[in-house]
Amino acid sequence: MQMYEIITKKKQGKALTSEEINFVVENFTTGAVTDYQMAALLMAICLKGMTAEETTNITMAMVNSGDTLDLSVFDAKTLDKHSTGGVGDKTSLVVVPVIAALGYPMSKMSGRGLGHTGGTVDKLESIPGFKTGFTIEEFLDIVKKCGLCISGQSGNMVPADKKMYALRDVTATVDSIPLIAASIMSKKIAAGAEYILLDVKTGNGAFMKDYDDAKKLAEAMVEIGIGCGRKTAALITNMSAPLGRAIGNSLEVIEAVQVLTDYKNASQDLVEVCVELAAHMLYLTGEYDLETCAAKVYEVLSNHKALEKLAAMVTAQGGDSKYILDTSNFEVAAHDYDILAPANGYIGETDTTGVGIAAMKLGAGREKHEDEICYTAGIMLHAKYGDYVKAGEPIATLYANDHATFAPAEKKFLESIEIVANKPDAKPMVYSKVGV
Repeated sequence: MQMYEIITKKKQGKALTSEEINFVVENFTTGAVTDYQMAALLMAICLKGMTAEETTNITMAMVNSGDTLDLSVFDAKTLDKHSTGGVGDKTSLVVVPVIAALGYPMSKMSGRGLGHTGGTVDKLESIPGFKTGFTIEEFLDIVKKCGLCISGQSGNMVPADKKMYALRDVTATVDSIPLIAASIMSKKIAAGAEYILLDVKTGNGAFMKDYDDAKKLAEAMVEIGIGCGRKTAALITNMSAPLGRAIGNSLEVIEAVQVLTDYKNASQDLVEVCVELAAHMLYLTGEYDLETCAAKVYEVLSNHKALEKLAAMVTAQGGDSKYILDTSNFEVAAHDYDILAPANGYIGETDTTGVGIAAMKLGAGREKHEDEICYTAGIMLHAKYGDYVKAGEPIATLYANDHATFAPAEKKFLESIEIVANKPDAKPMVYSKVGV
């Protein structure tokens, strides 16, 4: 088998066999296939696409390139979720403890933030002492101990994906739905859960800004999951405005705790998405109808069992749970600055990516992987899409340790919102479902 022939075959739009795909992934991982050969194949895939069978096969080849988690050590159904990311998306901080409080072990591997979107690992590391780097054995031991663990990627999982993504990033081959789907699902399949719920976000703050593209990605990922023997479904959710009111690491942990403590007085867009995700995760198990699933989610929010699970996880991962039980313990930024409404009217369309970039300018995010982040930096929104504001009233507060960041962040924020005379139409938080 030769790479030249495989590249030619895909360039002609023909489907690759599982043997050819396994050959490519295995040899690229070991270095026997060069970067320039793989780059040529990735571009051919980007231009010619892949069948559902090819996409499933490349996903499993990536899974088999490294370690996988065996969750059969837990005497219970195992669930997992994945979000494609967005501004203010702190749903894992709510949903994971909710599912754990309902009796299902939650072994969640999450990533760091880059660009305008935040990472769950970074948010949790704003809790003093909290650790996210574990061996696979340590990771599973924490889940056994308290029912849940959220960590960075453990062990040598899907090394093929790491190498392929780095190459895609510099060869303009990121925007291929089969490759995106395979990249995401390889990590989910390797993580071992039987039931997988995907939160595919769409809107101007999402990776998939167009709804039709988001639906295609959701369908591709669900098909992969089912093809790999996992019960898989997806919700396509709204990311045309920041989710919740907090943007930034410790600020988002505080807001997630508010949902777990007093969801009725928390930001209702965030509550709605978290409840929908948790209820649909539970529904995937086939044990209850959807209405019962939602009722069970509200129950563990109301009786604070989910809050107790988050506190237990923080303790088990080396953090100080007093920050969860009383969020006033969190350190605050050295400086804050109110952005005032420039006119009377309603908050209209929001450039959500622009708002995320404003938070990044304050120090809440990274432009490059090696950048340091400020855990206390960020934005608290006082008015959101559809809210009426008066000129001169605060619409957002900026937080930073460097006062000089306020001017560029305010400029970017104000460029990213519009104030309109008429109240805009409401938008649903969940647009549609795939596989449910």
